[in-house]
Amino acid sequence: MADETRMFGRTLSRRAVLRGVAAGLALPAVSALLAACGGQATPTPAPAPAQTPASAQTPAAAATPEAKPVTLAILHFSVIEGTTWSGAHNRAGMRLAEKYPNLKYIYREQVGPDQTVPFAEEMIAKEKADIIVGNAEFIGMPLLDIVDKYPDNIFVAVTTSDLTTRPNFIRIFPRQYQSLYLEGLIAAALTKTGNVGIVSAYPNLQVLRRQAGFVLGVQEAAKKLNKDVKVHIKYVGDWYLPAEERAVAETLATQYNCDVLTQQTDSGSTLDVCKARGLWFVGKDMDTVCFYKWATTDTVAISFDTRWEVVYDKIIQAFLKGDKPPEIIFPGMESSIKLADGTEITTTDIMNDCKVGVDGISPKARDLLPKEIIDLVAERREGMRKGTFDPFTEHALVSNGTGLEVEGLPIPPKGTVVKKAGEKPTDEFLLQKINFDLDGVNILP
Repeated sequence: MADETRMFGRTLSRRAVLRGVAAGLALPAVSALLAACGGQATPTPAPAPAQTPASAQTPAAAATPEAKPVTLAILHFSVIEGTTWSGAHNRAGMRLAEKYPNLKYIYREQVGPDQTVPFAEEMIAKEKADIIVGNAEFIGMPLLDIVDKYPDNIFVAVTTSDLTTRPNFIRIFPRQYQSLYLEGLIAAALTKTGNVGIVSAYPNLQVLRRQAGFVLGVQEAAKKLNKDVKVHIKYVGDWYLPAEERAVAETLATQYNCDVLTQQTDSGSTLDVCKARGLWFVGKDMDTVCFYKWATTDTVAISFDTRWEVVYDKIIQAFLKGDKPPEIIFPGMESSIKLADGTEITTTDIMNDCKVGVDGISPKARDLLPKEIIDLVAERREGMRKGTFDPFTEHALVSNGTGLEVEGLPIPPKGTVVKKAGEKPTDEFLLQKINFDLDGVNILP
């Protein structure tokens, strides 16, 4: 396997007004997010020339066997520059265009729901877009209105909870919870106070699934080390509320004695609190030490990196072969592709300072970790890469009695074993049925 660290040295530029944006953003959050950037929830469409990165037009040595032209169009709900979510999607488009000389990548950014269809139709008509992606559920769902009008095109939407599909309307999400589980193993071993804090957005199925993966890792490592570790979760109410996120991080640090913090929010406030207070930070969505230089490994113990190009490649290959792609694509560490330079990357992985796997653990943090935890992280990661291990199969999922009340899906009472250890859950269960926190977490008011 090629060394995955070879191509990760390039630093992307940073836009200070907005950092880290995730899919699943509730519609009310769009107004708050863009207002913070001096914009509107659904800005007036700017002139729409073809926005094709120069690097996306550079031929590469490797081509698909069926080298017919294909155009990948991504509708980014946020700005790209300096964000982890749209930044990762944009990075995926650029990497795929470098890999395949017959692929062109185009995009629009800061797309609101009312702009989805006009932009998509414009990109189809003027720029010959073949595959059109909405990189968040709320801007992807409007594409349903035109899927029958363009049967030869493939439309794609990231899923948060809705699983509506059509033969040419594909739903996607990576199994980020696998990397979060590995982060949990590390966090539990790092804490000296026995308190780990999560600054979180609001209860939704994406958040609850990802937090569950992290909590399983914390609980497994704590049991292995015979430590009493508590996970404290406090919601701020939305994805991007920097002041509120900072206040919650401070509360977790001072009132709950948390010495390791992570987040399911999108600003850099939690990281800033960790830097100021000398706490360990565990990152999400992208290796920001490597790509954005937001901090150093003195603060960031580990992060996880999402490679959307692995997901998109499955759709591209099906399109080029004239096949219908799976209507739900939910890959994890078992799926990988090789980039133009030969680097093999999996859908998601732990990563820090351009290093991958256990090598990505901060050197300073690694000195504090028992060898048995480092070995366990390596073993579990390898099992997920081989497809022989998954934390949601291995462990029982027991309800804390808290979570998100969904129509037709009440929160299971505390102590309910929703899924037994050793039983493999369906993709539908993982994407739509984890509406509860795991037993033992402390949900703060």
